Amino acid sequence: NARVFAVYGKGGIGKSTTSSNLSVAFAKLGKRVLQIGCDPKHDSTFTLTKKLMPTVIDVLESVNFHSEELRVEDFVFEGYAGVKCVEAGGPPAGTGCGGYVVGQTVKLLKEHHLLDDTDVVMCGGFAAPLQHAERALIVAANDFDSIFAMNRIVQAIGAKSKNYKVRLGGVIANRSAATDQIDKFNAAAGLRTIAHIPDLDDIRKSRLKKATLFEMEPTPAILAVQQE
Repeated sequence: NARVFAVYGKGGIGKSTTSSNLSVAFAKLGKRVLQIGCDPKHDSTFTLTKKLMPTVIDVLESVNFHSEELRVEDFVFEGYAGVKCVEAGGPPAGTGCGGYVVGQTVKLLKEHHLLDDTDVVMCGGFAAPLQHAERALIVAANDFDSIFAMNRIVQAIGAKSKNYKVRLGGVIANRSAATDQIDKFNAAAGLRTIAHIPDLDDIRKSRLKKATLFEMEPTPAILAVQQE
């Protein structure tokens, strides 16, 4: 019954930061939230747990991939606002398939019925699983590289939606004072911007403090982002 969101965008655009803040926002609305980090860097949940957590691939290796020997607390950790956090992990760049690891993570979560006790699942990272998501959110800046990547992502989601339930949820404009180029793309592609986050130093500071925006001093800029 969980609503599953997958967050996409070019490298370094703010997928992890966006996912973590969305997770806390849902938690503060009373939802039971699970965030899955879908990147070998395993830092998607960093601002929720305040440190890099053991990954699913790490704990599976520790039991020689006998998943029946694992307990939930071996790979699920509670973060800020009660958000449950899982990091899939994965092989070093160029040495394996991150998507396979994420698939094994989803399988493990289902075996332990964790998705049955969750209202919202946030998947952040380049290997976020489209086939398991209900809505795909794209994080993009108002520049050519971000929009070029967004175009490729839109095509991939369109192809996957022919056989799976995933649909485009919208665009989150990030690190941008203006959105004119994103607006032009949205008009051509039939998309819409669901939030606009300007280039705020408060967001950079929150990462340095291992915190979400909800834990920072409530400046007018931060309050405006929370309302988005």
